[in-house]
Amino acid sequence: MQSSKIAGIGYYVPKNIYTNTDLSRFMDTNDEWIQERTGIKERRFADRLEETTTTMGVEAAKIAIERAGITAQDVDFIIFATLSPDYYFPGCGVLLQREMKMKEVGALDVRNQCSGFLYALSIADQYIKTGMYKNILVVGSEKHSFAMDFETRSRNVSVIFGDGAGAVVLQPATKEGQGILSTHLHSDGADAEILAMFYPGSHANKWMKDKPGYPEQELGGLFMTTEQLESGAALPYMDGPAVFKKAVVKFPEVIREALKANNLTEKDIDLLVPHQANLRISQYVQQLLGLSDDKVFNNIQKYGNTTAASVPIALCEAWEAGKIKDGDLVCLAAFGSGFTWASALIRW
Repeated sequence: MQSSKIAGIGYYVPKNIYTNTDLSRFMDTNDEWIQERTGIKERRFADRLEETTTTMGVEAAKIAIERAGITAQDVDFIIFATLSPDYYFPGCGVLLQREMKMKEVGALDVRNQCSGFLYALSIADQYIKTGMYKNILVVGSEKHSFAMDFETRSRNVSVIFGDGAGAVVLQPATKEGQGILSTHLHSDGADAEILAMFYPGSHANKWMKDKPGYPEQELGGLFMTTEQLESGAALPYMDGPAVFKKAVVKFPEVIREALKANNLTEKDIDLLVPHQANLRISQYVQQLLGLSDDKVFNNIQKYGNTTAASVPIALCEAWEAGKIKDGDLVCLAAFGSGFTWASALIRW
């Protein structure tokens, strides 16, 4: 089957920079506390009224499309990964298609949170392999800031996340051995509730009956109520230490799975681009795999965790900085809410 390659890549981050010190004006936190736990120094927040998850995705897509040497009219399929869509429905894919004045092509929305971009990339790869499409636009974009609570009660979550978008154009590879070598997708929903946003939703607390201690348990099962908003039950919930413990196991596991599938080892990696969840996680995985600093790319220090956008933003920055050259072996990996995790191995 025809293999696929990344023919163009782009990213967009908002101009508004919020440092850790800026956040300390709203909540009981400080720069040292945040950096020690996450490695984050600053993040970008979108303009609240003018920028959306879709508009940021459009900006990243424009760059990726231009670098691929095509136009928006040449795109024949869209895959849009996000956990922060403009609307509860419809998804951002059709909004991007409309905004970019594309043809009536298919648009698929992916809701796999931090591993959303890699899931989307894997889907696109299969479509290219089968010959169904030739120019697939894959977008990861997030506007977290509109849903963040900047009070002390939410500091463990709110200090981590930022806004931004990344995009790639996938096309059939033109050289032997070039492109995506393999992708690997996993999930385990046993502890789905330790990183989740429960409202709005239709679950009516069905899944919470045997899970005491979650913030919305006594608030009924309505889609969204004033009580849920006022109590904070409608805010994202995360058990940080529990997530960390899972991530440091699954990250290296799925990377090694990709290497083994292609008869390669950690020494063959030219650059690892992990999902930017927490700098401490990336550093732990780097040490476990025995990779030098020049073989791992991190930018969470500047942007925070941009969830589905983090891998394409980091990949694009690394490429623009000259850290990725033709023929390099690039490994992408992500772990996030669900829990879902994934990896992709690419011969650039």
